[in-house]
Amino acid sequence: MALHSFHPLICCLFLFTASMVSAQLTANFYSQTCPTAMSIIRGAVSTAISRERRMGASLLRLHFHDCFVNGCDASVLLDDSATITGEKTAIPNVNSIRGFEVVDTIKSQLERSCPGVVSCADLLTVAARDSTVALGGQTWNVVLGRRDSTTASLARANSDLPSPFLDLPQLITEFGNKGFSPQKWLPYRSLMKSTARCGVFKTRIYNETNIVHHSHWPCKNCLNRSDLILHPSIAPLRPFR
Repeated sequence: MALHSFHPLICCLFLFTASMVSAQLTANFYSQTCPTAMSIIRGAVSTAISRERRMGASLLRLHFHDCFVNGCDASVLLDDSATITGEKTAIPNVNSIRGFEVVDTIKSQLERSCPGVVSCADLLTVAARDSTVALGGQTWNVVLGRRDSTTASLARANSDLPSPFLDLPQLITEFGNKGFSPQKWLPYRSLMKSTARCGVFKTRIYNETNIVHHSHWPCKNCLNRSDLILHPSIAPLRPFR
């Protein structure tokens, strides 16, 4: 998948209002400046998921990979330039995060309706919520008014994003460092990881003794493979019931 370009100047928020200066987050931040913003995002997310259901989880995951590194500032969207090194090539992100073309489409629609108003950071936040709802999850109120970052941190992306190979105690520690209790992050991980690359969980299927035997898992793409590399095959994680 091609990585779509998001230049810092394009993704910056250009609202010259007192609320922007104070960076106050409110639920009705765009009610006057872009009243159609929420419906535009919701419609585009619905269209994307109708074409590929997996895209809902991908957009939620993209938001997570953004927020876990220096906050929800859309830095994950920035490409490398002469002045910054983006986060797309971080080990947890490369060949992993996706949905950039959907974000690109939503941003283009927002720009046609309200040029220079809605931030990419808010776009990702609302798209994550709308994706969850579209997939049957619960909704929640989203406060808006985030500013977009003009820089990124490859180093923080490599160090802060949790590895897919972490065990439960390690995950509790990693998310706890960001202020999340297990009750808060477990539902998210369940939604995001309904499918995964075989290499991420292959060793746990074959080497663990305290789980359902691998013959009961619907992951035929992973069976009978002797290598433990990150094979590109994708398979469901949940066992048959």
